[in-house]
Amino acid sequence: MRGGFGQRARPSGDETRLVATEPALRRKPVGDLTAEDLRLLIGQGEGLVHLLPLAVDILRGNPLAEGDLYEGDLLAAVLSRSAEVWPRIPGLGQEVRSIVLEWTDVPWPLAPRIEDFLARWPGDGRSGHGVPPPLEP
Repeated sequence: MRGGFGQRARPSGDETRLVATEPALRRKPVGDLTAEDLRLLIGQGEGLVHLLPLAVDILRGNPLAEGDLYEGDLLAAVLSRSAEVWPRIPGLGQEVRSIVLEWTDVPWPLAPRIEDFLARWPGDGRSGHGVPPPLEP
């Protein structure tokens, strides 16, 4: 076993980046946050009431806005937030729902996340069916 009592095991490469980045992002002015910054913070559940609206502003113009991982990774982070957060930000869940329902060619990695989000956020009472079929890789 590495380390002594009370010492954390050495983090993996991804954890090292996140551990090093998150404190700096918390000090960064909100207006200066990039899509990647938002993806990281939203993925960690940080400041959702303030950051989700910023992310949705970006997604309105480009639903496939990306950070450093893949095309659409910001949307994936937004869609993965729990159902409990959306009532705290009136109208935002419905706006995300509208954004994803407007798509006609959903990239295949996002299709399951969109289906899951729509199942949790039916909006007007529909079950979320009618999401366009994903594009094959």
